[in-house]
Amino acid sequence: MSDSDGEKPAQLVGETFNSKAYGHPEADEVVVDVDHGADSELQRLLSTRHITMIALGSSIGMGLWLGSGTSLASGGPAAIFIGYLLSGSMIWAVAHSLGEMAVMYPLPSAFVQWTRKFVDPAAALALGWAYWFSYWITIANELQGVVTVLSFWTDEVPTAAWISIFWIVIILVNVWAVTVFAEVEVVCSTIKFCWIFVVIISFIVISAGGAPAEGPIGFRYWNQTGGFTNGFKGFLSVLPTCIFAMSGSENAGLVACETKNPRKSVPKAVGSMWIRLALFYVIGSLMVTICVDPNNPNLFGGSGTNASPFVIAYRESGLGPLAHIMNAVIFVSVLSTGSISGYAGSRTLVGLAQIGMAPKVLMRADKVGRPWFALVPTLLIGGGLAYLNVNNSGAEVFSWFSNLTSLFTLFGWGMICLSHIRMRHAWKVQGRDINDLPWKSWTFPYGAYWGLFWCILLIIVEFYLAVWPQNYSHDPTTRATSFFSTYVSVIAIVVVYIVGRILYRGPWWVSASKIDLDAGRRFYSEEQMMDEPNGTLKSMMQTLVH
Repeated sequence: MSDSDGEKPAQLVGETFNSKAYGHPEADEVVVDVDHGADSELQRLLSTRHITMIALGSSIGMGLWLGSGTSLASGGPAAIFIGYLLSGSMIWAVAHSLGEMAVMYPLPSAFVQWTRKFVDPAAALALGWAYWFSYWITIANELQGVVTVLSFWTDEVPTAAWISIFWIVIILVNVWAVTVFAEVEVVCSTIKFCWIFVVIISFIVISAGGAPAEGPIGFRYWNQTGGFTNGFKGFLSVLPTCIFAMSGSENAGLVACETKNPRKSVPKAVGSMWIRLALFYVIGSLMVTICVDPNNPNLFGGSGTNASPFVIAYRESGLGPLAHIMNAVIFVSVLSTGSISGYAGSRTLVGLAQIGMAPKVLMRADKVGRPWFALVPTLLIGGGLAYLNVNNSGAEVFSWFSNLTSLFTLFGWGMICLSHIRMRHAWKVQGRDINDLPWKSWTFPYGAYWGLFWCILLIIVEFYLAVWPQNYSHDPTTRATSFFSTYVSVIAIVVVYIVGRILYRGPWWVSASKIDLDAGRRFYSEEQMMDEPNGTLKSMMQTLVH
């Protein structure tokens, strides 16, 4: 299978431009009338506002609001803070690699198709199906997170009933037109983004002793625990949850396919990454470690109400109304992340079908761009899997799913960085001018290598935790169960990769000199090339206002 199969160049409607100026070797001027996303039936209906807010809020869900509780309990305040710093540096590097490629190659399954083009078809096959698995696992995890969140208010409604109700909600959001889905996500992301400012300010007040039921706290819990509750292994056990919390940030690459002008939209999304990392994860986790005791029995995963540490901080400080509002925001966040996973999973299947790695019928979409054949199985499997929560605790199911998803995510992040490295290498080998790239990341090559290094290292670390978990048992059955519940993702990746090697064979690497760098590429008019993105803060304010 050649690099160009199923990857015809996707241009802009009615644009006339000098294609040689942007690296196209064949014609001086091209007039195009293509309105679909990179040879698929998806349509370019999303705006800069949509992609910016989806990139900002797509990964703010159960991992941060609830998973921080399990991390705080198992690792301690320093462990969770360092874990988010490390994970943040990784996704920041990944986002820059993703941004450069998404501007030039805005394809339906993005990093899957980039991996096939620049690395190896077998690796792309493994990545594509692994990511589809991770998306419906995330849907299931977020649905069981809804049950945990709503139990703060009532335990009278059966778990299966809550799952069924909000499974239907996620389905409805995804089966509307893609522009409706995008508007829903803009509203949800705006709520998340605005509320974090309230959290930071109020937690500072609580820490200083300004809450009705709590005196000054300072760094009391850091001092009591020494920063770590279970030593080095406790710190390592926090990392999968931190990775899971940030998974989904790469969805901006998928949305680019349905964006009117990726050259303007994607750099804005990448540029806003530092806001999310700083406000949501780094500062947010720091506030939690200051205001919440890691030994609190009500933390998610503890013996009490399985509450979010953010809710606990408000409730125990005598700020009951804020506790209820916080829980409502968590509810919106969890539901939003489940909805985005349905979108991303369906687009991943479309991309796999486009490059011949899934049935061609999955490429089909209706006149408003809904890929029904890819969307339906993603939503059905994800929702069905959520019913595992009926007979198990929410924290137990969260632990299973977050471990599985974090490994899929590490594999995906690593392949994005590796694809970026290989793309730049092919660009150089074929004598292309680096200035012909429509957008260049200033972090290359250090960012791409930094992200790839940590992805490989953390996959090894999770193998260590799978073999020697924090609560190590000498019972062979328990140890086997622990290993497979933690590391079965890697086994699935290896199996699919082996199948891919059998199917595609050939060399281990795609030859850099033979890669068709113009297949699947988006060409931009001179006017679009001159339309520079605004600064990050200005873009964010415009997005929130309009």
